[in-house]
Amino acid sequence: MTSSGISRQNGDQKSVIKRARWTIAAFFGAMTAVAVPIGGAAQQKPASAPQAQAAGAISVLDQQIRLDRAGFSPGEIDGVPGANTDRALAAAKKAGRDLESDSAETTVAHKIAPEEVAGPFTQPIPRDLMEQSKLEALNYSSALEALGERFHCSPALLRKLNPGAKFAAGESITVPNVMPRGGEEPAPARGSVPPGPALTIVVSKSTSSLTLVDEKGTVVFHAPVTSGSEHDPLPIGKWAVTTVSRRPAFHYNPELFWDANPTHAKAKIPAGPNNPVGLVWIDLTREHYGIHGTPEPGKIGHTESHGCVRLTNWDALHVASLVRKGTVVLFEQ
Repeated sequence: MTSSGISRQNGDQKSVIKRARWTIAAFFGAMTAVAVPIGGAAQQKPASAPQAQAAGAISVLDQQIRLDRAGFSPGEIDGVPGANTDRALAAAKKAGRDLESDSAETTVAHKIAPEEVAGPFTQPIPRDLMEQSKLEALNYSSALEALGERFHCSPALLRKLNPGAKFAAGESITVPNVMPRGGEEPAPARGSVPPGPALTIVVSKSTSSLTLVDEKGTVVFHAPVTSGSEHDPLPIGKWAVTTVSRRPAFHYNPELFWDANPTHAKAKIPAGPNNPVGLVWIDLTREHYGIHGTPEPGKIGHTESHGCVRLTNWDALHVASLVRKGTVVLFEQ
């Protein structure tokens, strides 16, 4: 999750990037041929990657990376068409965001630093919360998982971009060219705004999204979320941020979960990116409700939650960096 600067491209790195583009086409096949105009809705249309580029269109993977850089998160970058990408595109278009002005490379070469793969790692991570409570920490389970979160993408995508890679220190790999956002080290994202109550968080149940807007209504950030279920519906209404806790422990109370194991008791789940609330908890004036991260970024926008609002760890950290006590939070249908 912590981010250091992405390696600058030299002659060798450009060669790696060039090979990576062909690797993407080879592995994604028809998926990379799903080319759509920037800001348009995805339509599955058979076409070769060169034909798509010639028509002024880009691959789904390129779209996701550009959306991420523009502050319209598609959630976990995986190169696969889906609702999260479509909603991010629609939000960017509605906000008048010009993605075509972003001409930077969408993938770059990155040399893995020793500290990125040094651990400690927690393996295996039990599914049962009572078993998790017995551990000292809920760290990343592997270097590959840690690298995926750093570059906002699925471990599966990193494997496809780097066939045969061992993901070891000193190795050069191809990664999505995303920029660190606020809350991720070493520096906040470009264009981030000072935090304060003037910002408003809007969570939409119907679009499974969180939008952060300023007092003029300008979209500062947009991301997919998982929020509520039939048993634990999103509490529609106006709330406010009370506190922000980074790397929080999770105080598990089975009485608050309709589907809890009847043998469970109250327990403290240790901190870490694989903690049930991920790397950050934004507490709200509505008791027992918050906005937080997740140990399963690939499920964001696709599954239900226990009433709270979940984002990927990197999106949750960015939201946390832009709010403070008193920031208004609107939960809407």
